[in-house]
Amino acid sequence: MTDARQKLIDFISAEAVFHGDFTLTSGKKASYYVDLRRVSLDSRVAPLIGEVMLDLIADIPDVSAVGGLTMGADPVAAAVLHQGAARGLRYDAFVVRKEPKDHGRGRQVEGPDVAGKRVIVLEDTSTTGGSPLKAIEALTKAGAEIAAVAVVVDRDTDARRVIEDAGYRYLYAIGLDDLGLK
Repeated sequence: MTDARQKLIDFISAEAVFHGDFTLTSGKKASYYVDLRRVSLDSRVAPLIGEVMLDLIADIPDVSAVGGLTMGADPVAAAVLHQGAARGLRYDAFVVRKEPKDHGRGRQVEGPDVAGKRVIVLEDTSTTGGSPLKAIEALTKAGAEIAAVAVVVDRDTDARRVIEDAGYRYLYAIGLDDLGLK
């Protein structure tokens, strides 16, 4: 395990895992909630997320850009963009709106053009797989080729199966075991 990954696990465990009664996106109940925005927007932690995610996607060739459905993927994509630049790598970032804008250029995918480019769809935490699939739908319409879906924290629910059944590679950096939740 890399030092950055262990530090990230420690931050998530200490500052982003909440115990109690929660309702997840899927409507299911859970006794814990992982609120990754508590740390993904933290100046101490965002660089660690970038490092860990870069290591996770390092073996995927010819990737031009990373991003996903707003809001969860936004800070993760920014972290990858900045840490990639620090390593001399070039990953652009994009944001996928939940719906196309109804004004201006009417875009759903914001950032550098993704048409004809290999991209990785990012997510902060996975529950149902719905957010990455919604992003994939918009990216495919924009002409992107989906190289993989990469998640910071996998909740060990149906997301992996849903993404893989749809024909996409699924990667995650941290699992419930790493956080002492399983």
